[in-house]
Amino acid sequence: MGIKKYKPTSPGRRNMTANDRAVVTAERPLKKLVSFRHSPAGRNNNGRITLRFRGGGHKRLYREIDFKRDKFGVPAKVASIEYDPNRTCYIALLHYADGEKRYILAPAGVKVGQTVVSSRDADIMPGNSLPLRSMPSGTEIHNIELKIGRGGQLVRTAGAVARLMARDGDWALIRLPSGEVRRVHADCRATVGGLSNSEHGNIKLGKAGRTRWLGRRPHNRGVTMNPVDHPMGGGEGRTSGGGHPRSPWGKPTKGLRTRKNKRTQVFIVNRRRK
Repeated sequence: MGIKKYKPTSPGRRNMTANDRAVVTAERPLKKLVSFRHSPAGRNNNGRITLRFRGGGHKRLYREIDFKRDKFGVPAKVASIEYDPNRTCYIALLHYADGEKRYILAPAGVKVGQTVVSSRDADIMPGNSLPLRSMPSGTEIHNIELKIGRGGQLVRTAGAVARLMARDGDWALIRLPSGEVRRVHADCRATVGGLSNSEHGNIKLGKAGRTRWLGRRPHNRGVTMNPVDHPMGGGEGRTSGGGHPRSPWGKPTKGLRTRKNKRTQVFIVNRRRK
C-alpha cells in the first residue's frame, strides 16, 4: 500500500493525494451482499438534524459485513480484497467451504488465496477469529466484541490495532488504540492482526469539492454566526464571543468531561487521559 501524488495541473490537484489501492483485487462488490441505503444526512428517525454539517455526497451501496464471525470451524478462502466506501479499511470476500460467501474487515497482510477460520483452537494468524481466552498475551487484535456473541464493536477503523495485555480469570485486559486499558470478558471473540489501509490518515483531500463528495458540508464556527444561532455569535467585527467556548446549546466545549456511559465505568482500568 502506498500514497500516489498527482501532477499540479490545477490548484486543487497540487496538494491532492490518494491511496493507490495496490492491494484491491476486485472492482465491483458481490451483488448478493450489497444493498442501497439512503444517506441520513445527519437526521434521526424524526427527521431532525442531530449531527450538523452532513449531507450530499456520492451514492453508496452498503456492503453487509460479518462482524460476528459465527461460522465456527468452517475454513474460508480469501477470494478478493475490495474497497468499501462506507468505511476506511478494506474488506475481504470469503468463500467458505460449504459454499457460503461473506465479507469481513480485511486484516493487514492477508492476501488472496489465504485460508482463514473462526475457531476456538485456530492458529494465531491474521484473519483468524478466536475467543480472547484462546489467545496468548501480547497478541495484536481487532474487531473486538463487548458482549458475547454480539459481534465486534471495537477497533474497526483503518490501520487500527489493539493488544491483549493479560488475562485474569474470566476477564481479559486490552489496550485500545487510544491508550485506554479496558476489561473484556474472555469468552468474547476478536480477530487476530491489525486492520488494512494504514496510510488512510496521511491522505490529503486537496480541495473542498472532494470533501463534499464524502458527504461533509462546510463547518462554520460559532463566532461567525448571529446571536440567535449561537451563544458565541454577534458583535461588531471579529470577536471571540466574550466568554468561555461553548456549544450552540450552552454546554462548555473545552475541559468539561461529557462521558455519560457510567454503567461501563467498571470495565475501564486506565483512562486514555490520566
